[in-house]
Amino acid sequence: MFGRHSDLPLTGDATSRFLPWLVALMVFMASMAVAGAFVISGIIDRWDHDVSGTLTVQVLPAGGDHAEAATDERVRLAVEVMRKVPGVLMVKAFDKKRTLALLEPWLGGTDVVQDLPLPRLIDVTVDSSIRLDLAEISERLSHAVPGASLDDHRVWLSRLINLSRTMQWLAVVVVLLIGAVTSATVVYGTRTGMAVHHGIIEVLHLIGAHDDYIARQFADRAFALGIAGGLMGLGMAIPALTAIGWAARRLEGGFLPSLSLSILGYVSIGLLPLLAAGLSMLTARLTVHGTLSRMP
Repeated sequence: MFGRHSDLPLTGDATSRFLPWLVALMVFMASMAVAGAFVISGIIDRWDHDVSGTLTVQVLPAGGDHAEAATDERVRLAVEVMRKVPGVLMVKAFDKKRTLALLEPWLGGTDVVQDLPLPRLIDVTVDSSIRLDLAEISERLSHAVPGASLDDHRVWLSRLINLSRTMQWLAVVVVLLIGAVTSATVVYGTRTGMAVHHGIIEVLHLIGAHDDYIARQFADRAFALGIAGGLMGLGMAIPALTAIGWAARRLEGGFLPSLSLSILGYVSIGLLPLLAAGLSMLTARLTVHGTLSRMP
């Protein structure tokens, strides 16, 4: 494709100067959008895997002179209530040390809150195939244990998933808009090139050249410019994604989940230059055929 003979002097056209840079910018922005979509998808999968099938019971600390013992008694009662619920697989109470360890990534240190009356947490694993009446369980728990409440993670998880799905679709729309802008640019550049070389095209027609032969030369040139611009855009995207990943890793461990890309994400981003070049080639070919069909 790169070494085929061309009867049209397309190398010196104006499109040879601005089209690769435009494609590079389009590939760079598409890489950012695709990376964001895959990262969001990975976060959703991890949240769904970690939270699905789990409930959390929160027991408020008791007051009085024997607050610690009273709180331990509340936790014991809550554990007994949850173990009697059909579909519950495991019930594990967190002591105060474990609760402080959960707060440490957010606070940076637990010395300030170590002496405060913190709520006690109970991690409950349930069979995800069984539909539980959470309202009835919550009511039973609150009546049996003062200060106990049930937290269903699926409520806020479903809201996060809906927001994440919306952001994924927004990334898809951005990629489609980038493709449309790239196609429009190729159409403009191809028509400009045909206008510049109108005389040569007419001569080729007179000596029997088919439309597809002329269209192939424009398509080959568009592919070469597209692949060159796509590789430049990929070269700009890799350092940017690396820098974002490095900055995100510094915030992980409590504030953010892991923001790593999957293998499929890397492959998809790596294929963007080829997709941009293929889109440029197809657009140029269709543009030439459409223009030649209207020529007398």
